[in-house]
Amino acid sequence: MTDLAGVEQRWAAYFRWGPYGMLAAGALLSLATVDVVGMSAAERYTALALTGAAVVLQLAWGRWSRERPLAPSAPGACYYFVRWALGFALSWCNPFFAFYAAAGFVGPERLLRGHALQLGLLGTAVTIAGSQSGGMPPRGPLAWAVFGGLLCIHIALIVVFGRLAAREEERTRIQTGTISELERTNAALQQALDENAALHAQLLVQAREAGVADERRRLAAEIHDTIAQGLAGIIAQLQVVANTPDPDLARQHAARATDLARHSLGEARRSVHNLAPVALAHDGLPEALEKTASQWSERTGVHVRFTVTGTVEQLHDEVAATLLRIAQEALSNTARHAHATRVGVTLSFMGDEVTLDIRDDGRGFDRTAVRERTSTGGFGLPGMRARAERIAGSLTVESEPGHGTAVSARVPLVRHD
Repeated sequence: MTDLAGVEQRWAAYFRWGPYGMLAAGALLSLATVDVVGMSAAERYTALALTGAAVVLQLAWGRWSRERPLAPSAPGACYYFVRWALGFALSWCNPFFAFYAAAGFVGPERLLRGHALQLGLLGTAVTIAGSQSGGMPPRGPLAWAVFGGLLCIHIALIVVFGRLAAREEERTRIQTGTISELERTNAALQQALDENAALHAQLLVQAREAGVADERRRLAAEIHDTIAQGLAGIIAQLQVVANTPDPDLARQHAARATDLARHSLGEARRSVHNLAPVALAHDGLPEALEKTASQWSERTGVHVRFTVTGTVEQLHDEVAATLLRIAQEALSNTARHAHATRVGVTLSFMGDEVTLDIRDDGRGFDRTAVRERTSTGGFGLPGMRARAERIAGSLTVESEPGHGTAVSARVPLVRHD
């Protein structure tokens, strides 16, 4: 659209200044050929007056069209035919003034339309053919024959170039329509992208809220199944201590209450740790995973190799926390069940996805026999899978008895806000 605006500006500049140049060229050539052409004194004064009138016409047209779009109109048609009349009269005085008359061949469709356009082109062709045949009016049969032949040639050229111009105008119209349609399509696409971004943000918020709700339900179930039951057991043991006169029995139940209190305290600490991963407070996910793996290796004595592949991205807090918790749970399962000697932890950044792989060379297990909860109160593999699915990810497990275990969590790469 910018190119079209530039073309219109150039056409406007031509209609304002072009006829001045063509009039000046005709006047100079006519002045140089006064004696050759044989202009009389009356023709000289007439040409001078007509030249002044042409200048006045151009000044008036330039003032009128300065703030108006260039398009066929009644004032434009009036300007064209007055200019043609001046050019015809000047060419009658001296054929070299046909340079000024030739302005009627340049861009007439921007001033005229329909029959007026055809009439204007025919009048200009008559003027040019007359000047080329030796001046108006033709003198003698031969001059008239030359004039007729030149006029036919000009009319044929007008028809040919008119058709070419019509085809070019149609092509330009189609191109302009295509550009407009592309602009509308691009605007609609941009609007769709904006709506998609807003929807993505909304879904992320909803996923985060759903994750919070799931975490609350998980903690509620875990507290009910572990800490609450432990506290109930402690109360029962202390009631026995309070109601028995036997010192040995009292000490036995007090010891049981103490064991239950320690166990409940451990469960409470584990729940708090799972709720807020401290490892991500000051480090990114790669650093947090490396420290977690190193600390786990020191506690268990099992060699751990940690690897990062791809270009590291700053992940969204929920994504980083989910992957860290999956890694902690996987390592915890390895320590409790695998009896492994080597463990590999790999964090891979792959375009729009992040993958976490934990592999061990332990004894493996039969996947069809996995229970929903482990004997120690954890959620195990189903819990890790639920964490991954909570952020639109997935978790796969490959294991066979005696051939180790591989856990792979694949989640979308959502960057930090």
